[in-house]
Amino acid sequence: MTYRAPLGEYQFILNHVVPLAPVAGTERFAEAQPDMVDAVLTEAARLCDEVLAPLNRAGDLTPARLENGVVRSSPGFKDGFRAIADGGWVALAASPEFGGMGLPQAVNSVVGEMMAGACLSLQLNPLLTQGQIEALDHHASDEIKALYLPKLISGEWSGTMNLTEPQAGSDVGALRTKAERNDDGTYAITGQKIFITWGDCDFVQNVCHLVLARLPDGGEGTKGISLFMVPKFLPDGEGKPGPANSLKVVSLEHKLGIHGSPTCVMSYEGATGWLVGEEHKGMAAMFTMMNAARLAVGMQGVGVAEAAFQKALAYANERQQMGAIINHPDVRRMLSTMKAEVFAARAIGLACAVALDMARATGSAEWQARAALLTPIAKGYGTDAGCRVAETGVQVHGGMGFIEETGAAQLYRDVRITPIYEGTNGIQAMDLVGRKMSDGGEAAQRLLDEVEADAEAARSRLPDLAGAVWAAAEAQREATEALVAQGMLDRFAGAAPYLHAFALVLGGHFHLRAALAEGGAGPRTTLAKIFITRLLPRHAALLAEAREGSEDLYALSPEDLAS
Repeated sequence: MTYRAPLGEYQFILNHVVPLAPVAGTERFAEAQPDMVDAVLTEAARLCDEVLAPLNRAGDLTPARLENGVVRSSPGFKDGFRAIADGGWVALAASPEFGGMGLPQAVNSVVGEMMAGACLSLQLNPLLTQGQIEALDHHASDEIKALYLPKLISGEWSGTMNLTEPQAGSDVGALRTKAERNDDGTYAITGQKIFITWGDCDFVQNVCHLVLARLPDGGEGTKGISLFMVPKFLPDGEGKPGPANSLKVVSLEHKLGIHGSPTCVMSYEGATGWLVGEEHKGMAAMFTMMNAARLAVGMQGVGVAEAAFQKALAYANERQQMGAIINHPDVRRMLSTMKAEVFAARAIGLACAVALDMARATGSAEWQARAALLTPIAKGYGTDAGCRVAETGVQVHGGMGFIEETGAAQLYRDVRITPIYEGTNGIQAMDLVGRKMSDGGEAAQRLLDEVEADAEAARSRLPDLAGAVWAAAEAQREATEALVAQGMLDRFAGAAPYLHAFALVLGGHFHLRAALAEGGAGPRTTLAKIFITRLLPRHAALLAEAREGSEDLYALSPEDLAS
């Protein structure tokens, strides 16, 4: 069985669970009416099902390779990317001023999810380009926008981001890449970057790198870093690629998964770059790209989880062991919880996307705070759920899951990177309890108010499910109050379980909405019961861990841990 985009799920969520209607009701996104959105998603599903999904196995078996300094892509990837670019899918949420469609991020997130489910390795290329488009649109000069955005939006060029160095991973401020001012207003960039996804490819005319580097008068840490556009080929005034820039791919990493996506070591040797934003304020511009990518990566986790569930379900229906294994109770448990968790993670991601759209369309500070709060939850839970569901998919296959030919192992290997990149999930959790709680937890409490209000309204129709969701939200509220009273070290020690507990509460909330939309009886109501009675109760243990603080973690010395 190959991947099939779950169109019905997207339509149900956007109509009944995380409604897109308020977004379409704004002047900015007035064109995003149901008929138009359905047409867009139907066409995207056709692309994923018929063009991208068949490439997934080829990318795993025949990885991207480096030949004479040029990256050669996996079989079929060139045609697959051209179908993405020519279909306008890179342009979906980009500004119409530069050739984009200007559709809501919620629609773009759905398309990104289904592309990731079809072929994660290839989807990473347009994902990064879209993030770069976002960063340039917010921070670049008019000249850079006019030159680069039309080419990136059309898919003629692709974009990357270059942060990580051998000694500077999550600690970006430790980077050593240097920038020097040239007499003509450009900059000379020198240094090495690692883990650069799609740092080169053979199916676009130019690869455009956003590179973090430090000027001679840049201060220490992240506050002294600047951001530069450093293209593979130096474009002329009309945007035609000219001479090669002084940069190269040194090597490709040999990875656990996503073999079709080249992860490059890049060397910059006095390469010509152009400043994006202000000198010494590059992290602000780069964070725009990273935040866009964080939601997108969360949806990648959901997409691969969906693919893993579909594959496991098909196998369970076909495999005969004392009858079809789908009739075995433990297999039913695995499949049911897989589906319930995919729904929850998808709804959380789309709630984040809708908040981003409403913030952009209205300028509302409350919507901005909602989007900021949900971003680390969507990224952290979406990717963790992706790993859990893909792992369970291997288990459903039994011994055959450990055999590469079934494809179950590839999905597990591919999705395992998602909790690591674009800020590890531990960093997402610390961001949630740190920066996103700098308001004293007000944004979190407003969201929990909504969860409790919906649960109260549902008590007369689904009393058991509504009561459980309300109680979980109240426990999360109390934990939030305790959290903001703690010192930052104690907050950070409990950040990861706190994030997961919050996600479970939101998952229960969205499942309850789904059950109500169905009328309180039917498969969605049963799925809601499975999530609320089997998965949601785990939040109590998670909150107990979140409240423990840091003392016991630091009571064990490194020597104690090694003994």
